[in-house]
Amino acid sequence: MAHLRYSALDLVQKRERIEVRTPSEKISDYFGELAFGPKQMKAALSPEVYAKVDAAIVNREKIDPETASAVAAAVRVWAMDKGVTHFTHWFQPLTGATAEKHDAFFDPINEIENLKGSELVQQEPDASSFPNGGIRSTFEARGYTAWDPSSPIFIYGSTLCIPTVFVAFTGEALDYKAPLLKALDAVDKAATKVCRLFDRNISKVNAFLGWEQEYFVVDKALYEARPDLVMGGRTVFGHNPARGQQLDDHYFGAIPGRVYDFMRDFEIEAHRLGIPLRTRHNEVAPAQYEAAPMFAAVNVATDQNQLLKDLMNRVADKHKLKVLFHEKPFAELNGSGKHNNWSLVTDSGINLFQPTSSARENLLFLIFLVTTVKAVHEHADLLRASIASAGNDFRLGAHEAPPAIISVFLGSTLTKVLDELEKNGNVKIEKGDNLYMKLGIDQIPEIILDNTDRNRTSAFAFTGNKFEFRAVGSDANVSNPMTVLNLIVADQLRDFYRKVNKLIDGGQDRRLAAVDVLRDYIKTSKKIRFEGDGYSEDWVKEAKKRGLSNVKDTPYALDFYKDEKVIKVFERHKVLGRIELEARHEIMLENYIMKVQIESRVMGDLAHNHIIPTAIAYQNKLIQNANGLKDLGIDSSEIIKTIEEISKHISNLRKLVHEMIEARKKANKIEDSRKRAIAYCDDIKHKYFEPIRYAADKLELFVDDEDWPLVKYRELLFIR
Repeated sequence: MAHLRYSALDLVQKRERIEVRTPSEKISDYFGELAFGPKQMKAALSPEVYAKVDAAIVNREKIDPETASAVAAAVRVWAMDKGVTHFTHWFQPLTGATAEKHDAFFDPINEIENLKGSELVQQEPDASSFPNGGIRSTFEARGYTAWDPSSPIFIYGSTLCIPTVFVAFTGEALDYKAPLLKALDAVDKAATKVCRLFDRNISKVNAFLGWEQEYFVVDKALYEARPDLVMGGRTVFGHNPARGQQLDDHYFGAIPGRVYDFMRDFEIEAHRLGIPLRTRHNEVAPAQYEAAPMFAAVNVATDQNQLLKDLMNRVADKHKLKVLFHEKPFAELNGSGKHNNWSLVTDSGINLFQPTSSARENLLFLIFLVTTVKAVHEHADLLRASIASAGNDFRLGAHEAPPAIISVFLGSTLTKVLDELEKNGNVKIEKGDNLYMKLGIDQIPEIILDNTDRNRTSAFAFTGNKFEFRAVGSDANVSNPMTVLNLIVADQLRDFYRKVNKLIDGGQDRRLAAVDVLRDYIKTSKKIRFEGDGYSEDWVKEAKKRGLSNVKDTPYALDFYKDEKVIKVFERHKVLGRIELEARHEIMLENYIMKVQIESRVMGDLAHNHIIPTAIAYQNKLIQNANGLKDLGIDSSEIIKTIEEISKHISNLRKLVHEMIEARKKANKIEDSRKRAIAYCDDIKHKYFEPIRYAADKLELFVDDEDWPLVKYRELLFIR
């Protein structure tokens, strides 16, 4: 019987490209046609109702029942005109995926199609089977989804999807969206108060996000012939091919035909949904790619990223491809991240991270720049916890991504400015070829328009008019790190406002008071700033000297969520309470345990049922060959050496897998989730994964290529 591997390879050779047709030659003709955004609302609602909805979105207020009923009626008509039959509350539970329960518009009692305002605003899905960390018992399963009007309603397939938060009956958040909305509200309020110290025309500050989504694409048949990819999204075995990414020829190269068709197809569907995708290109590793949109409000951008990931999977299936979002699907190749480009913009159009020719705006720029650095310094460990996952642990610090050490890169220009300000507030930088922009007060040096190249080895880098949080994993829901980032900046801005006002009350000029506080922030947060190579071992040593944390494994990183300092900052801004944080800590530990457990079990299955039998069968062939040579009086010593080598790796593989299984049984008996997660990390993953892989990959080198059962790296990465 032929191996599944060869059946899969045969299928790949027969693949044909699928024709992709665009609705129109111009994207602008169909962009957002499946989203009930401002344009559609204006057309469907009366001016009075639209004004109420718009005000509710801007001010993050509840929509009254009468307005909700008007919106429900309008959106139902709009959706039914496009062939929609059902609606759902689309939410983001703590599984990492999205969730939905479809209900028909059809009302069998009155025999009409209907969508009530109450159905638009709230539903009651069963909450018992979603992760809740002990907040809700199975017999107390009630949970509520509530409409988030700040994120556009959209049509997906034949279903009207209403973005919602998901909370327990007692009010605790059971999702990623609810705390994100609260954190965005906190940073808006704190940032607006600071801005209004210097510009009374500012009444609101919005956080914006532009994510860059990296991913791998492989043929679907090859994917399905790899149980490890199917079960865990990562290849637990596989020897590197002769050619990997060492030539750098894939990066920004010509996009392969089938992948190009897939990209065009999902981009068309994304544009119809109002997702502003603009960039596509090959990434560094073979079979790795990236998609990126224009910036959007953080809440909308996070929803769009979750939607796009699902959309990409569906479109890939049509093209007989499979998208891999795991942070490290292939050993020894670059993994995938999701760079989060974050900025703050006022309702008057000022990007608070953009230096300008205005003295007032440059003072705000300096305030928000330094305050953000200070926030990262104060809560670096929380930022690390926000990106912790079993998948991201394989990527962080692997000389392809930022290390587990959180640091801030500003570039030589801004570093010089802050250093001068720290030492002497009225010292000015010598004029060079750069453009000067005066702040208008002697105590601040002139700021040079920053043209520094961004540091790809930094976890958190300033890139000219925004910060780029580069350490986020490709499979992550960006709501989590974005909640933390906006929360800690809100908290630091609150501290800044309090200290500046104290100095103002003492009679000091507000601009000079701001500078005094900034100088203190610069001095006390200096250790978090690093301009060098974040991949280097020298930085690891230097970071240790500075007292910066370097927590490489998720179970330990998650401990930061239980720190009293962290709990207080969440409670201070009413983003999450102690019970909610403890629940999330428990959920994330359980998620880590399950993912490592799945990989461990897949390893055991592949070793026992695929690799060892294949290696023994090939070994028997060699034994027959050696005996035949011996009968002919021909030297068979080299073959015997190969047989012995194979036997050694088989024995070692069998022994290690047995020990790993016993370690897993022992870990499973541990009741405390944290201790069990640490056991899975230290006693299973770190102790056995690499040695088991080494033995299996060595056998791949020895066994005849025609006999090897698993699809090889060269096939997964280069055959499309």
